[in-house]
Amino acid sequence: MKRYPSFILLTLMIMCFSTLKAGKRRELKPRLVVMTDICPADLEPDDTESAIRLLAYADCFEIEALIPSVGWNSNPYPPEWMKYLECVIDAYEKDVYNLMKRSRQTSFHPLKKEQAMAQPIGYWPSADYLRSCLALGSPKAGIGVIGEGNDTPGSRKIIELLDEDDERPIYFCAWGGANTLAQAVWRLQHDRNQKDFKRILHKIRLYTITDQDMVWAMRNQKDYSSHMWLRKEFSNDLMLIWDESAWLNHNDLGNKNWKRHERLIQGHGEMGRIYPKNKYGVEGDTPSFFHCMPNGLNDPDDPTQVGWGGYHQFGLSPDSLTYSWTNWQQPVKDYSNHFEVRFYPDEFNDFAARMQWASEGKGTTNPVVIVNGKRGHSPIRIKANVGQTIKLNAGNSYDPEGESLRFLWWEQLPVNNQTGVLTCTSAIQSPVLTVTVPPSYEGRKIQLVCEVHDDSPFQLVSYRRVIINVAD
Repeated sequence: MKRYPSFILLTLMIMCFSTLKAGKRRELKPRLVVMTDICPADLEPDDTESAIRLLAYADCFEIEALIPSVGWNSNPYPPEWMKYLECVIDAYEKDVYNLMKRSRQTSFHPLKKEQAMAQPIGYWPSADYLRSCLALGSPKAGIGVIGEGNDTPGSRKIIELLDEDDERPIYFCAWGGANTLAQAVWRLQHDRNQKDFKRILHKIRLYTITDQDMVWAMRNQKDYSSHMWLRKEFSNDLMLIWDESAWLNHNDLGNKNWKRHERLIQGHGEMGRIYPKNKYGVEGDTPSFFHCMPNGLNDPDDPTQVGWGGYHQFGLSPDSLTYSWTNWQQPVKDYSNHFEVRFYPDEFNDFAARMQWASEGKGTTNPVVIVNGKRGHSPIRIKANVGQTIKLNAGNSYDPEGESLRFLWWEQLPVNNQTGVLTCTSAIQSPVLTVTVPPSYEGRKIQLVCEVHDDSPFQLVSYRRVIINVAD
């Protein structure tokens, strides 16, 4: 049986309850904190590119903190580099009124309400709200600067968020180093009782784009990084994803598709106007928030559900000492790589469609997938027995612009397993899928994905995952 850290099981129960409550209202966005070593574009443009991509999806994420801090680009981090993040927000301020038309939003809530509310998917926050999320993080890297006297506005902001009366997890995206989060964890460990500290740790989900809590020349000195301390001390209490596949693919595929970026991203809207030219790669940090993209493909609290942010298994980290959710070893790396390449065209088209909205205030939106009458983005879970036949019907799915839909059902098979329940090619290209549970799945899960494209120029996609839990 696969081992999951205990905090995941607790959170899944909390998220199921939260989803039921949210179902009476609009579905809530995932909570997001970004730690970025954003810098001048001539030094490294990819953080600025990822920041633009993120704000083009500001209706999908409850962005709660934007923290410029140390990373490969500089140690110490110059505080004046925060201006490059402010520049992206300034561009968003000019584009957001066009973007709002995508969800028919006509105004913003007052700033204090924006700061206090749980944001539903589809709500575009004001630029002033995003500016209120800015907080400088740790200027220096490494475990050596974790401790007394090293609190920053960024680490204090993180503690404020974790202390909120909101049991939803917070997804931390480390585009540079996660030193600011480590300092917040250190402070909480020293200031709180053990029970309160553990409760807070269970809210933390950290996705690191490799390990950047150091300068580039030191990248093999894993014991220097505060990330190692987080993994060593708290791997059973917080989720730490150490990605070594999705970010590399996103960089490389971005370079290979740069001409499309020039044609469909650059110059489209004010954010497109400042979208910088590629250098070493394109948007290497974007998979960190792709992981919790609410598009129906995966539950971010289970990294074994493949999504736009890749695939990860819990195991030995690349430092060969600690444990995390990672994809650095074979065959897991090839497995993740397969899906990253497969999803990239849809990821790009989705972004290009949003930049058209930013530029023109009109365009196309994603299909709405409805399976067996159920809307939403969280996986549909079904209990079944061996030999039972299950019918899945996505025929009520629709496209908001009335575009025709194209259906594809596929099964996420275990790594190195090529035998599944889907054997009829014609059936999986229909909105209706009928499966009979084979004996080989006794005590296992069948993971099916309904993938739906429209026939707009961008062929936009949405998904819905169905998990069939088969009894022993």
